[in-house]
Amino acid sequence: MSLFKDAPLTIENLQAGLEAQGYIASDSISLSLFLALQLEKPILVEGPPGVGKTELAKAASALLSRPLIRLQCYEGLDEAKALYEWKYGKQLLYTQVLKEQLGDVLRGAQGLAESVARLHEFGDIFYSPEFLEPRPLLAALQAEQGAVLLIDEIDKADQEFEAFLLELLSDYQISVPELGTIKARKRPLVLLTSNNQRELSEALKRRCLHLYISYPDAALERRILSSQVPELPSTLRENLVAFVQQLRQEDLRKAPAISESLDWARTLLLLHVEALEVEWVGKTLPVLLKHEDDVERIRERLPELLKALRSPRR
Repeated sequence: MSLFKDAPLTIENLQAGLEAQGYIASDSISLSLFLALQLEKPILVEGPPGVGKTELAKAASALLSRPLIRLQCYEGLDEAKALYEWKYGKQLLYTQVLKEQLGDVLRGAQGLAESVARLHEFGDIFYSPEFLEPRPLLAALQAEQGAVLLIDEIDKADQEFEAFLLELLSDYQISVPELGTIKARKRPLVLLTSNNQRELSEALKRRCLHLYISYPDAALERRILSSQVPELPSTLRENLVAFVQQLRQEDLRKAPAISESLDWARTLLLLHVEALEVEWVGKTLPVLLKHEDDVERIRERLPELLKALRSPRR
């Protein structure tokens, strides 16, 4: 871990390092990452979409100078897509070459048993590592200097695939029938993310540290905006955060996350908006809210909501 070569690995150093990568981490995020590195355990990161779960893996990859290897989960994801595949084209070419040389291979063989034994030697080569195409899980285990393995949206995968992951999450190894057990050359930092679309198994949760990332409070959101959109005037940043925090208290189908706040801040800059007025807030609401019924309902209440921003704060 070259970043901490001249300094101890501490929660404070991790938090500062993540901030240097543009990721403003809460104390709970920094603590979870510290424990994952020290205990060599995966982290299950839960929370609503857009709060920075995937970005945490990207920032950790940059911070630790390890490659980020991402497995995007979906319904029907299976072992072949996640772990490895055989290079069938290369195997077919090898088969053609073997056919052409079959006479030389079997020349001098005494009887069927010896002939089969010679062919069996080539069968072993057929299923050897040189014919193996690593997919994300195997690639992470084979990374010489370690990797950051992001298993994104694990709640979208089937329960069968979730069960398949248990060996990797507990022992950092996988089993390939033709090759046996493959252990990690250097244990990867594993982050699994979930948007809570379904309940995950207790077996998976037991193997992981748990981190829940919720919507940021106003102070943290201001820090994030200041880091990511430094050109935004401070007064506009204050009002933007206050307005977004207000929206999260409303009964919406999808509350705006920090990703929407950042998009909205960049939109207002692009349009040279200097203050939150009804006209421009109304026009740009679809950047914040992703469902038309939410947009229409909030648009009707904009005078009331924006007036509350201008009220003296106690």
